Amino acid sequence: MTRSVRRTRRTLQVAGASVAALLALSACSSSDDSSATTKSDTSAAATPKLSGSITVFAAASLQESFTTLKADFEKAHPGTKVNFSFGGSDTLAAQITSGAPADVFASASPKTMAIVTDKKDNATAPATFVRNQLEIATLPGNPDKISSLKDLTKSSLKVVLCDKTVPCGAAAQKALDASKLKLTPVSYEEDVKSALNKVVLKEADAAVVYQTDVKAAGSKVEGVEFPESANAINDYPITLLKDAPNPAVAKAFIALVQSAEGQQVLNAAGFLKP
Repeated sequence: MTRSVRRTRRTLQVAGASVAALLALSACSSSDDSSATTKSDTSAAATPKLSGSITVFAAASLQESFTTLKADFEKAHPGTKVNFSFGGSDTLAAQITSGAPADVFASASPKTMAIVTDKKDNATAPATFVRNQLEIATLPGNPDKISSLKDLTKSSLKVVLCDKTVPCGAAAQKALDASKLKLTPVSYEEDVKSALNKVVLKEADAAVVYQTDVKAAGSKVEGVEFPESANAINDYPITLLKDAPNPAVAKAFIALVQSAEGQQVLNAAGFLKP
């Protein structure tokens, strides 16, 4: 074989190796670009931007803690707005089943939540997110020296209860029945905030409300715990509603309520863990 032929073969081999290397580099670069694009697309799809408003129907006792969570939620999701309708859970449930537009329902008892679920107006199964216990709210300094549930039966005292159809009223009645006590209040109030307000305004000497409401009132009332309340603790369920106008934002708000951050806010307000 001549020297020129060997030189030609060697040149072809080198050229072939260079082409192969270029093709491999090109394929690798293309693969990396594709992977990066896919990763970027997946990341964008996984975190869609939330926007718009939602309406949350919530038990009156949740007012302070949910208002705090609203501020946290709107700060974390610019462009969203959380509106509330607070009140007695039975009234709110009746409004929902009558067609009132709402995205989320947070009730103070499974019984009032059942008003909604029985009509199949919920989109998700209700989940208990906190619990609440009763306490006696008295005038500051407890001038009537109230120390027990039995003390509320004294005829000289003006005592207020929540209506029996409201969760706090049903729980109070359960505690009274278990203790075989009979109590005739000066009034039955439509929700727990209304009952507490009677004491704050000094229109009543005492009211049976939730521990969370006593805590929220601060120095305006004084709280008296009673052992019978341990047998009348209310579970609080929350659900996404079937015809929610903004389900994406509603689900995100429910997720915040159930998150560690949400639970911290609720526990600080006096709610018990679910």
